[in-house]
Amino acid sequence: MEAFLEKAVAVGKDKHPRNKNKHIQYGTAGFRTLAEELDHVIYRMGILAVIASKSRKATIGVMITASHNPEKDNGVKLIDCHGEMMPASWEKSATVLANVGDDELIAAIKSIFSAENIDCSEQLSQSLQDGVVVMGGEYIDFGLLSTPQLHYLVVCTNTNGGYGQPTEEGYYVKLSKAFLDLCQEQDSRSLKHYKKKLYVDGANGVGAEKLKLLLKHLNNLLDIEIFNDGTEGKLNYQCGADYVKVQQKLPLGMKVEGGVRCASYDGDADRIVYYYLDQDGIFRLLDGDKIATLVAGYLQDLVSRSGLDLNLGLVQTAYANGSSTQYITQQLKVPVACVPTGVKHLHHKAQDFDIGVYFEANGHGTVLFSDTAMKKVKEAKQGSSLSSDKRQIIVRLSTMIDLINQTVGDALSDMLLVEVILRTHDWNPGLWNKCYTDLPNRQLKVKVKDRNVISTTDAERKVVTPEGLQSAIDNIVSEYKQGRSFVRPSGTEDVVRVYAEADTQENTDKLAKAVGLKVYELAGGIGDKP
Repeated sequence: MEAFLEKAVAVGKDKHPRNKNKHIQYGTAGFRTLAEELDHVIYRMGILAVIASKSRKATIGVMITASHNPEKDNGVKLIDCHGEMMPASWEKSATVLANVGDDELIAAIKSIFSAENIDCSEQLSQSLQDGVVVMGGEYIDFGLLSTPQLHYLVVCTNTNGGYGQPTEEGYYVKLSKAFLDLCQEQDSRSLKHYKKKLYVDGANGVGAEKLKLLLKHLNNLLDIEIFNDGTEGKLNYQCGADYVKVQQKLPLGMKVEGGVRCASYDGDADRIVYYYLDQDGIFRLLDGDKIATLVAGYLQDLVSRSGLDLNLGLVQTAYANGSSTQYITQQLKVPVACVPTGVKHLHHKAQDFDIGVYFEANGHGTVLFSDTAMKKVKEAKQGSSLSSDKRQIIVRLSTMIDLINQTVGDALSDMLLVEVILRTHDWNPGLWNKCYTDLPNRQLKVKVKDRNVISTTDAERKVVTPEGLQSAIDNIVSEYKQGRSFVRPSGTEDVVRVYAEADTQENTDKLAKAVGLKVYELAGGIGDKP
């Protein structure tokens, strides 16, 4: 055993040494930092992936992705055997392993063995050696994939094909078949408002290429024109879901007609936001909140009409627009839960419902169906006493389950889901946007010496430390009609993120700046003031 561990250290020192003393933490999206700082981290994640795979006796995924960040950045994250994020204990182990010195690597690996009760057998030692050399014992190299596609493949592999065929082609076949089946229920000639034209911004990432492959399976039911497809331009530079959401304007190079739906993926295609130009040429954003309400409302209607006893809920974070929460609870009558920022928190909470819908405002989200829900739908579908109308509803609900990538937010799957619902409602983007009106909102960042001085509670909506900051925020917010603001430390850099909303954009901007200045004053701000 010691010999293998010593070789792991030797190879690490020789080929992947830890040359920088900068502390890096495994967050909600794995490790994220400059690409030049990740070499030793990715090497060590290969080791950890093998340990996790042997410990959990299942396939583990490792994704290298810059996500929505600029081209110079990159990241790596591990995907659990269920296609979800790794459990918290493994996140802590990843952080420890990434930050220890080269000479401390053996002790760190042994501590993981001990913490996870792993049998340090000869077989595991050999697997560890393989993991050091080739990043993961036995592995399958799927080549260039979107992050959601790898999540999908991990689940397919671990269910022996029960979730779908564990190939990239199997992914396209499953989604496209469900999409075509759902669209065939409605004659396109009866549609007055919904048009099949869609402009898509691929963020110069992997999603554009994967969309081209998916389109081959859609029988021309969507007329998609792709911009920022990676042939020119930099990853996520003035394009992509994050850019469009924050800047609230068209991405670079996209020329569109008024009233036509547009969508932007992020770099690794696990986020999507919609938008359009109205009749006056004004940019209108349809973000994750709008997608969540569209999906939750539609599924709630299906469940109600099906007669099945299923509880449906929607999970949001503090970033969800206040108007969306009001619309969901008061108009749709759907229960809402609020959790801290991060997909792992939303995903976990969504599992409390038979049907759990979650979307962050940034466009990352999906729908989860519990085993109970899927069993009830399957049994109802096989029943012989259903009326033709009710059977059609049950079949539609069953097909929806196949259309949705339940493992993680997936821009391609979510796009098809939105298109099916809009087509069913015969809605153009303007009709969709009329469901409710967003309160104006603003986000900004405050540079601080140490982001850890900020601690929060109540799903990050209230500040605990530094003392006095929350009461100061409350006083500022009270001066603005429909005002709301919260602050939280970034998970990846020494900044504090400020969110504000109010009745007008002018008041929102004033509120955000006032709160930002108070953070700068009480939380050790550095550099330029907000």
